[in-house]
Amino acid sequence: MNILLFDPFNGAAGDMIIGSLLDLGADEGLIRAAMRSVVGEPTIERVDRSGIRAVQVKTHAPVDHRTLTEVLDRVAGSDAPAPAREMARRVFLRIHRAEESIHGTGAHFHEVGADDAVADVVGACTALHSLDVDGVAVRPVALGRGFAVGAHGTFPIPAPATVAIFAASDLQTVTGNEERELCTPTGAALLAEFSTVRPEDLGPTGIKAVGYGAGSRNPAGKPNVLRSMLLSAEEQTNGDRVDILETNVDDVTGEALAYTLGRLMEEGARDASAIPLVMKKGRSGHLVRVVSHPDTTDRLVGVMARELGTLGIRCIPMVHRAVAERTVEPVTVRLRDREWTIDVKCGWSEGKITSFKAEYEQAAACARELGIPLREVTGTIEAAARAQFIERGVLTP
Repeated sequence: MNILLFDPFNGAAGDMIIGSLLDLGADEGLIRAAMRSVVGEPTIERVDRSGIRAVQVKTHAPVDHRTLTEVLDRVAGSDAPAPAREMARRVFLRIHRAEESIHGTGAHFHEVGADDAVADVVGACTALHSLDVDGVAVRPVALGRGFAVGAHGTFPIPAPATVAIFAASDLQTVTGNEERELCTPTGAALLAEFSTVRPEDLGPTGIKAVGYGAGSRNPAGKPNVLRSMLLSAEEQTNGDRVDILETNVDDVTGEALAYTLGRLMEEGARDASAIPLVMKKGRSGHLVRVVSHPDTTDRLVGVMARELGTLGIRCIPMVHRAVAERTVEPVTVRLRDREWTIDVKCGWSEGKITSFKAEYEQAAACARELGIPLREVTGTIEAAARAQFIERGVLTP
């Protein structure tokens, strides 16, 4: 497995993330095209930061501020690959949720709505996409301390939006020892969206490549860089990698939910469910959760948006899923003086069957043809399967 590890010992910003990934080998042509399509041609050059050679990225964007709708329209119309555009959209939704938690519903972007932030997010998501890694881990992020001046006046460091973004993520932070902003809201949202693996879960790894992205400042005595590393890690066995898609809905009927779950399964979902919950202001609703292979995620996001009318879908990408070894065992039984062979799906662990279940469609067809309850069919099949597996020594009595 190739794992990307971010080491933000001196904080992170969008341009630093792009620079570090370019230094690792991300596709510069693809990144330039994506950034050019939303703002203009970026400048990419190597600079020195306290003796460390790093890649610096400048967007040359005008100081224009845009609404969320304008930002998302610009992202959707960019020349970034489709998965990168979708990831960029999720990054800005993270920022928007953080802004609303601070300023209230209908909050407008300020610094993070500027064109340079749009270019940074689109460029960073394109860079990650081009590296095609199996997972991303983020070490504790240095935040800085003190005060700074923004659109609302003087604010504490870390910025309220940065704090809100990290509070809604699983990332860890440290204060750092500098009296300035080390991690921007854009940098926080990108790292939170990219992260799929906890650093402590990596185990032994080998370092294949190292990249450094330069910040705009060049203080003496400490390198103002973001370090990223491409690691080789042992592949986790007995599993695969899936995306988790989630959205909360409170205005969808039970019939519409059932239809949507069926459509999601038809379109290739590994699993789809609706979980009752109590939402804000005491409203009843459902959490719709979908397990998706990464190749089908974009299609399933489209199904959820169309059928549920939801404005936001959370995507937790590249989650390791432990999968038991599975087999299908045919079991023959006699029902109403006729022999029936029905498949039984079995889960295995360490050479033993740990679970088994009659295949639903076959059992249901048998029940309909014989005019008997489904539970009678499945009970007979599974009792015969249990006896057969015990006799074979693959099931503990």
